[in-house]
Amino acid sequence: MPKIRKLAPSILNSDLLRLGEQVKILERGGADWLHFDVMDGHFVPNLTFGPPVVAAIKGATQLPLDCHLMVNDPEKFVEDFARAGAFSITIHREATNDPAALARRIRALGCRAGISLRPATPMDALDACLSGFDMVLIMSVNPGFGGQKFIPESLDRARALRRKCDGLGLDIDIQMDGGIGLRNAAEVLASGANVLVVGTAIFKAEDPAMAAAQFKALF
Repeated sequence: MPKIRKLAPSILNSDLLRLGEQVKILERGGADWLHFDVMDGHFVPNLTFGPPVVAAIKGATQLPLDCHLMVNDPEKFVEDFARAGAFSITIHREATNDPAALARRIRALGCRAGISLRPATPMDALDACLSGFDMVLIMSVNPGFGGQKFIPESLDRARALRRKCDGLGLDIDIQMDGGIGLRNAAEVLASGANVLVVGTAIFKAEDPAMAAAQFKALF
């Protein structure tokens, strides 16, 4: 059965001085989730949001909050983000030695468990733990910065993963993040990804609510 498609705008590219207003704009545009790019300045060379920002947004919206932890030692942080109100917590395969155990812990905290890979990490790195996760995030840029160009090989990674999930009977969302715009969103969806993370193409548009609605029209 085809997975339900979802739009998850990334607040990394939003106007942080007007974040509450920006969230309302995304709601009007039909966003399904809000995506938080959490960076620690170590796993990736940038520093962004912590649990207090997630908690503040949780109090301002009913949209599910999707937290992508680009951090070392994610075991130290999942409880704080769950407590802050995360709906979904995605960790990186490269950042943990026991992803299956961490997935169980995330689920025990009441959140969906996601796992991600850097573009250079082979997809078979997920083979031993795939069944323990609710979502796989395929990075279509190198993690750490917004506004990068889409890596075309990400489409092949999504196709292969969707075939594997279908073959194993796994009901797993495939999320894609990085360089997605209206010019390539339909191709990304056709590859098997069903959750699109979009930042620049929405927040740098003249009318972000209309831009979000244009993405939703492709679904």
